[in-house]
Amino acid sequence: MFGIIEIGSNNTKTHIYEKEKVIYENSTTIKFKKNYLDENKIKESDLENLYEVIDKAREYTNNIYIYGCSIFRNITPKELNEINEKIKSKYNTEIQVVSQEDEAKYTAIGCYSKIEYNGNICVFIGGGGSIELVFVNNGKIIDQKYYDFGVVDITKKFESLKKDIPDCTFDEVQAYINTLIDDSYIKADILILAGGNHLYWYNNAGYELMKNTLYKNENQKYMITAEMSDKYDRDALETSLDRIRKNSDNPTWFDNTRAMRIFTNLISHKINAKYIIPTKINMEDGLKKELMKKV
Repeated sequence: MFGIIEIGSNNTKTHIYEKEKVIYENSTTIKFKKNYLDENKIKESDLENLYEVIDKAREYTNNIYIYGCSIFRNITPKELNEINEKIKSKYNTEIQVVSQEDEAKYTAIGCYSKIEYNGNICVFIGGGGSIELVFVNNGKIIDQKYYDFGVVDITKKFESLKKDIPDCTFDEVQAYINTLIDDSYIKADILILAGGNHLYWYNNAGYELMKNTLYKNENQKYMITAEMSDKYDRDALETSLDRIRKNSDNPTWFDNTRAMRIFTNLISHKINAKYIIPTKINMEDGLKKELMKKV
């Protein structure tokens, strides 16, 4: 038995495995990046929240691996060492900082390792502080793109995205994102949404999903067409976000969801995607196989 805690810029995800079976999973909103941008340091209260996540994981096993993603790639070595000294003294472990390339690699592996599809697939790995795109054909990576900003940055630029009904428009936000990314992309029929629990958005918002008829995969059961995506994504800025929050058990998780929907929609058009497959696949899904060799 072992556990993986992935600390993102906005959400910290926990998975406890007994062999390959998940026996516990949880996502906790800890706004590391937003608070870091406000105070130019990791807040002690955010670390306290992280300790609670670790304590909960240790109810299952002391064999815990902790990985820090985008925000921890950007803090100073001195600050990281100070944080790790605290974690080491409390739990006899420390945060391992994952490169953007490895984060993309492990998440993408979790998406494409067990599917059969004859054509190009793009894996969108969305995060609060970074975005990665991995293009795959028949199980082989054919292109990758990395961006050192994420949906927290977009929401900080357009704060009203967190309001019940935003003041900004879909086209306005998308035009801004378009200035930050490339124009040249490999075309792909399928866009897989990973790196966060995209299903959590669709389920709480009440948007209907279709059965994935393109291939069979236990973690990729649903899909929507490009036309459905356009309708849902634009509606996300017109419908009540407060209503959606009330449907969930983690209301603050939705602060950056509109930015995510606008970003994924833009990428779907740039690659000419016909189908979008929302998942909750994360880095852990690819990383667990490597860790199983150690435990």
